[in-house]
Amino acid sequence: MPSTQTLAWIATPNCSTSCGSRFPVRPSSGCSIHDPAVRIVAGAAKGTRLAPVPAGTRPMSDRAREGLFSSLGSTVESVRVLDLFAGSGAIGIEALSRGAESASFVDSAPGAVRTINENLRRTKLVRRGKVRRVDALRAVRERPGPFDLVVLDPPYRLEQPYLDALLAEIAGQRVVAPGGRVVMSRSTRTYMPVIPVNWQLERRLSYGDSIVFIFRIP
Repeated sequence: MPSTQTLAWIATPNCSTSCGSRFPVRPSSGCSIHDPAVRIVAGAAKGTRLAPVPAGTRPMSDRAREGLFSSLGSTVESVRVLDLFAGSGAIGIEALSRGAESASFVDSAPGAVRTINENLRRTKLVRRGKVRRVDALRAVRERPGPFDLVVLDPPYRLEQPYLDALLAEIAGQRVVAPGGRVVMSRSTRTYMPVIPVNWQLERRLSYGDSIVFIFRIP
């Protein structure tokens, strides 16, 4: 198993990404459902309004998504993307809109899969997207890829052992091509998983209580 490192803060769990999630999540006192208008920020599908997010899904804000892709810049062009816990598919579709070669979307929720397919149709990017209804850990263990960009925007309440195992599998199965990147979104109010030791922290972007980490894989 790959060596690991820890980026940590003292945190308290919050209710965030996924009510009724199929993943192991910590109990919560209740969840509020967000239904913001999500639009593609730039590229071929700029301005396209996406379908309402699946119930219980916390999409990355337009501001955070714009900041992420501004940081990635032209490195998104012609890359192969894996979007785990894809939700509405907004991150992977944003990458396709900005010139990514292909995007594979993984989510275990039927509603999310339907929404991603609808959003690919709305943005006219169906041919470059592949959608799978499957658990993220199982998908990674099937040794997909390699991908140039792997995105994880998991439920904030996802149990730490699951996320630790997922990151270890991504590293161990060599899901990311050498020189590729892993993007992970977390909340300042929840735990930070154990990071594979060879992942180099390239950028840390803060948006309210959300933090987006960009790791480069040597």
